[in-house]
Amino acid sequence: MFIGNTFGKTLDILHREMDVNLIRRQIIANNIANADTPNFKRSELNFESSLKKALESEKVRKLPAFITDPRHIPFNRPVDYRTVRPRKILDFWTTSKNNGNNVDLEQETMDLLNNELLYNMMVQAVSHQFSQVQLVLR
Repeated sequence: MFIGNTFGKTLDILHREMDVNLIRRQIIANNIANADTPNFKRSELNFESSLKKALESEKVRKLPAFITDPRHIPFNRPVDYRTVRPRKILDFWTTSKNNGNNVDLEQETMDLLNNELLYNMMVQAVSHQFSQVQLVLR
């Protein structure tokens, strides 16, 4: 629809973030549900840092690299933000309880609250984007 312009890109990124927040909610809920399970290791989702790197790679480079031979390794290729996928990370290294479990209920609850607030903020941002379009169309 509007993918080639800033409006479309903003909406696409917001929708991707909202989808990731839904996945993150499931992961946090799984962590909370298994808080008392012996040897359970908590999981988390990594997406924002990868998305940030992809968006920064699209910026204009100060020093362009030229490939003079097809066997050369490409240098500073921009990464399309649409190819970035969320990665689930399992925390094997920490243990906070005697039973081998590393789920901290307080931290998970705070993460869940933060995730919900971010999701609501993105819903408001999408709503604002469309209200701006409605304003222009009037």
